[in-house]
Amino acid sequence: MTAPRNPTLVLSDWPKAQKPHLRCEKTEALIERILEWLTPAQKVGQIIQADIASVTPGDVAAYHLGSVLNGGNSAPNGNQRASLADWLELADEFWAASMRADGPRIPLLWGTDAVHGHNNLIGATIFPHNVGLGAARDAELVERIGAATAREVRASGMDWAFSPTVAVARDSRWGRAYESYSESPELVAELSAALVRGLQGISGNENFLGDAKILACAKHFIGDGGTQAGRDQGETIASEAELREIHAAGYYATLEAGVQTVMASFSSWGGRKMHGHEAFLADLLKAHWGFDGVVVGDWNGHGQIEGATPTDCPDALMAGLDMYMAPDSWKGLHASLLRHLESGRITQERLDDAVRRVLRLKMRAGLCSQPAPSERILVVRGSIVGCTAHTDLAAAAVRKSAVLLKNANQVLPLQSNQKILVTGRAADDLGMMCGGWSLSWQGGNLNPADYPHAETLLAGIRRVGKEHGSKVTYSPGGRIKDSPDIAIHVFGEAPYAEFRGDLSTLDFQPRDKKGADTLKRLRKAGIPTICIFLSGRPLWVNPSLNASDAFIAAFLPGTQAGALADVLFATNGLDFSGKLSFSWPQYADQYALNMGSQPYDPLFPFGFGLSMKDCGNLRILHEDGVVTQPDHGTIFELGRTAGSWTVHLENSEIGKPWHGGEAISAAGAIVLKSADLGQQENAIEIVWKGDSFAPVLFSHERLDLTREVNAGFCFTLTLDVSQQDAGNIVLAVLSESGRHEIGSLSELERDVGEKGTSTFQIPLREVSESGAVISLIEGIEFSARRPARIVLSHLAMVMPDG
Repeated sequence: MTAPRNPTLVLSDWPKAQKPHLRCEKTEALIERILEWLTPAQKVGQIIQADIASVTPGDVAAYHLGSVLNGGNSAPNGNQRASLADWLELADEFWAASMRADGPRIPLLWGTDAVHGHNNLIGATIFPHNVGLGAARDAELVERIGAATAREVRASGMDWAFSPTVAVARDSRWGRAYESYSESPELVAELSAALVRGLQGISGNENFLGDAKILACAKHFIGDGGTQAGRDQGETIASEAELREIHAAGYYATLEAGVQTVMASFSSWGGRKMHGHEAFLADLLKAHWGFDGVVVGDWNGHGQIEGATPTDCPDALMAGLDMYMAPDSWKGLHASLLRHLESGRITQERLDDAVRRVLRLKMRAGLCSQPAPSERILVVRGSIVGCTAHTDLAAAAVRKSAVLLKNANQVLPLQSNQKILVTGRAADDLGMMCGGWSLSWQGGNLNPADYPHAETLLAGIRRVGKEHGSKVTYSPGGRIKDSPDIAIHVFGEAPYAEFRGDLSTLDFQPRDKKGADTLKRLRKAGIPTICIFLSGRPLWVNPSLNASDAFIAAFLPGTQAGALADVLFATNGLDFSGKLSFSWPQYADQYALNMGSQPYDPLFPFGFGLSMKDCGNLRILHEDGVVTQPDHGTIFELGRTAGSWTVHLENSEIGKPWHGGEAISAAGAIVLKSADLGQQENAIEIVWKGDSFAPVLFSHERLDLTREVNAGFCFTLTLDVSQQDAGNIVLAVLSESGRHEIGSLSELERDVGEKGTSTFQIPLREVSESGAVISLIEGIEFSARRPARIVLSHLAMVMPDG
């Protein structure tokens, strides 16, 4: 059900939230005295959070910033593999800047995306993502994971984790589905409250926000798991009653557990972005529920409010936001907020309320009585990050979170003294086991040295196989040798995060098609095969289910993935105990597949999960998939356009799209043909000649790139061009508002490769600032002022480091 445009809420229909009594009159009196001391500029500084990649300790001192964060791709000196000592050194520098004697001496608050362990730090313990913990169904385990995460975050000098995600994911096409515990509001409520208790401690107890605890953050308020078609940052399709009964469940539970911060959602309801939705932020959360903590924004999320930009958005504050997450926009935002305060657009009362909440948060967290980060108790004690107690806990979580979906003829457990063939590159790929939000925002590309304590699935199978007298052979590509008794094939989704993981269907489409061939060969050879599927959500995998004798949904198990091998061999009587926290589709287009919905016809229902003692036979399944639309981020590579992108000569109205070979425009002004640039026919040569220099257009049906702009994406292109021709070739973007010129290639910054090729990166934010309607992009145009030539091998939209 859709919401009315710009709705109000019937607050009397929303139950009151039960919260612990934490208010201290002495603290409140001190806060009021501090407010009297602060200047307007210092107050504005306190409600801004900047990213460490875009701010220095000197900036923190000069602008009196209240908080910093390290975004998913930010690290000391830009080194994502920075050591613990490097992180602590930077934490000390920021803390010292906030405590300078010539300032108000209000300690800085450092936030981090510790969403499945302290996942931005090498050597940390990476726990299973929430989708797996939902399958484990163990609140006490989740609370212990929260406590371990808090210790590792605190030991690196930070104070605040942006977790738990309390979204109730209703469509598994959503790229953040793995951050959700379940489609069940009740399970989400139970487990998210447990994580808050682990991170912060139990309110009223002596350890609440003590030396080994950090601040938690319930996110993303509200309805982020219910967006239309599972589109990240989209419009939530729900009635007010559905918001109250489904999507609010985790907030009631975490508020009762004493959560001190709540993060506003990128999504919207009733056509209004949550960052500017006063009915929810101010009326419901603060007035009706009595929340006295801090409402923090998401990454430049305030800039998505209608009429706002990342550097100019008074409406978010007036709607109830207390702290802007302004990673790279903080300086411009600081200036504009001061202007709006002077003009009266922002009231002194609302600003003071936001600052009061920030100060209260810092005092409750004990920051005002803490020494420098490197001098705090857990840092001095040492040996916390990646310690054996934490990795043992992660291993236990892996064993409890895997779900057995099929076990024909009880091929499991594995027997002793077998010849075991392990196939699939995923078996030894730690990045695939950890998923997104693992050392970087999008995850992947992890090295064994990053997590010395880690154990991949292959390593675990080898370890336990040796104990059972079995011979384990690994063939990533699936070559069958030595007549194995049984095979274990590991495959799954490549890592992703947020909207980069959004899907158009649930049809699993591996990047590497060799896995399906491996399963066919094993089947043909009569070798019993166990499939281990790594994914952030249930997906349609009927062909793989048919081709396997046993099938395990391992989800995203983290650095201790190898512990699953203990269950495969039934070591010490271990057995599968995981139960699906999301319904599993039998059709690739079963999108809103949630228990209680009608029709409800899953392949495996919510709560399904076999033990190895159960009859695990499964009927032969249909294999009629639904083609998944490819990612529009790749525009041209390997000598051809990707997905729905096409190349047109002169303009989209003239001639057919180019599909390789040689093509000449109708006027003869442009010649396109396949070319070599380091590889055979991996590029396109474009030659402008004569007196007419018409454009070449890479076109697509209208694209909304708002999310990509906010995330800092760039157009990147790799080509061979002479210095003279670079000055003659002009790049432009087409949108609903017309053609917007970016500039000649000679005017753009480039990196020159070893073989003379040039790589250019154009931030999408610059495209937006050129006047292009970023939500209605139609194409990218190359044109020439004089005769010129380029050979283009790659054109895409990527993160700056991508």
